[in-house]
Amino acid sequence: MNTNTNTVIDSSLTIRFEQVSEQTIGDIKKISGLVKARNLIPLINALDLEANPRSSKVGPVTQAIRDSIEKTASEFPFKTKGILLGSMNYIQLDRGRVQVAFNDLTLEGILDGGHNMLAIGMYILQNAIPDEPRVGKVKVWDDFRDLWDEYGEEVQAFRQRSAEDPTAYADMDFYVPVELVVPSDVDNPIVVDQFRASLLDICAARNNNVQLKVEAKANQSGYFDDLRGLLPKEISDKVEWKTNDGGSIKAADIVALTWIPLSVIENLPVDADGKKVEPPVPQNIYRSKGDCMNRFERLMSSDDVFKSELRSPLVRSAFKVAASIPELYDYIYANFPLIYNAQGGKYGRIVAVKKMNPENTKSKYSKFTRKDVDYNSPEGFIVPLVYGLKALIEESDGTLKWKTDPLVFLQQHLPAVVRQFTLMMAPLQYDPQKVGKAPESYTLSYGAYDTEYLRAYGS
Repeated sequence: MNTNTNTVIDSSLTIRFEQVSEQTIGDIKKISGLVKARNLIPLINALDLEANPRSSKVGPVTQAIRDSIEKTASEFPFKTKGILLGSMNYIQLDRGRVQVAFNDLTLEGILDGGHNMLAIGMYILQNAIPDEPRVGKVKVWDDFRDLWDEYGEEVQAFRQRSAEDPTAYADMDFYVPVELVVPSDVDNPIVVDQFRASLLDICAARNNNVQLKVEAKANQSGYFDDLRGLLPKEISDKVEWKTNDGGSIKAADIVALTWIPLSVIENLPVDADGKKVEPPVPQNIYRSKGDCMNRFERLMSSDDVFKSELRSPLVRSAFKVAASIPELYDYIYANFPLIYNAQGGKYGRIVAVKKMNPENTKSKYSKFTRKDVDYNSPEGFIVPLVYGLKALIEESDGTLKWKTDPLVFLQQHLPAVVRQFTLMMAPLQYDPQKVGKAPESYTLSYGAYDTEYLRAYGS
């Protein structure tokens, strides 16, 4: 057996494989086998789901796993792909044992099988603390993690009892397939670096069968980090940056808005494949946030833009501008209906608006800041008006910036912009889908902002 000679740091743990095998190709070694459920407890103690692109949540998948464990435990290893782990530091011991350390938890740890780990962990908790009703109320991984940590001593005592008397605790002896990918030679820094670079791709590929979203990989790669930090905290905290992690705002909604300033940049760099990145057509900010996310991921894959960290001052400045757009979006969202009515319209009578505002509804909030508003509004009416803010952005000395304070501009000039924009609504039958998807809506909105800016400030 090939054993590395590195000394593993104190935070290491030992995985006890049975029926273990290994395969090595190039820079990657895979050690696979079966692990008894009770021997997963040290892994759960040590790991969260930072390395997994998605947070696990309780639902039909976890329930099916629990049912399989409870009803046909002997068949469980053949019904599940199990758990995939990744580590850059390990020592192979005798009798199928492998000592591993997980130093960088954003890359190493549970790469795939988070729902398996959640279901198994809950099963262990249910047996270790059968009288705790909160186990049945767990909804997401973080809920489970809180309970697991709270009852850590009880879980350890339960593991000890099951190891001392496996006959009495046979429920904890079912097998779980576990794969561990490691560098083929941890003493060779080149091999370790190549392995590190492969981990994200391995993780993404393993999650493809559950349709890993582009934003999950983007988050995993760190592409959202600067944008997250630049947004107002009260907005950033509401964003679901990691799939299934909870949050009232989707990461794709934020990323779509970043293309308003990013599209001002005349020459975007090529992506990791050497292909030129083009901004999405304006209407895709409304109708195809997936396209916006795909282009964002390609842009950030460029070494000129991001390599372990954001490297492009121009893109960083675009993110800084973009970070202020959600609040401007909500200002437009709150005031567009009021301006529309003040100019002689009857906003509440538009069919799409009426459907979103049934009588006695109390759920009337802006999209990002969740402030009270008079009307819920279709996004198709709002996004073109937000896109028009592009006319107030300029590139100067290698950075993007607002030409003027955008909120002050809206306070003074939004009525005039709305007066021009609403000319589009009648020909499109006041249908927000048609308004939001029509290229002319974005051209007209941009032109209205540009006209008002020139009127107020000159060239």
